[in-house]
Amino acid sequence: MIATSISLHVVTPERQLLQESVDSLQLPGQKGYLGILPGHAALITELGYGELSYRKGKDLRHLTVMGGYAEVLADRVIVLAEVSERAEEINVDRARAAKERAEKLMGKPGDKDVDWDVAMLALRRALIRLQVAAKGGAVAAAEDHHTAP
Repeated sequence: MIATSISLHVVTPERQLLQESVDSLQLPGQKGYLGILPGHAALITELGYGELSYRKGKDLRHLTVMGGYAEVLADRVIVLAEVSERAEEINVDRARAAKERAEKLMGKPGDKDVDWDVAMLALRRALIRLQVAAKGGAVAAAEDHHTAP
């Protein structure tokens, strides 16, 4: 009998972020995204930086994934991520501020005090957070939640 779901486990060094039965998922590999369905061939892959999305029924949910490894088996996927957040956990204000800081640093060409690799990584992480947050449930800025008098 062919399985119709796959067990998805997402773990970071700090916590177990997710353990759910899902219909399908897409995760960022080092050289592109991998689509995973139940019954997928076994593999181990290094993760890139990007968005992990998974479908459960009609719902499509999103997480950030920033580095790590994934083991794919026919009936389960285990993601060991260096950093991962659910869309609803992302603080949009903090991500925007990180993006602006990184862009400001990168706007100083020739500055020997700027570590370009660190600035590029910070920008990349901020952009991924903003992308995932926009797809669902992120913590909005305090000023965005004004109530009418």
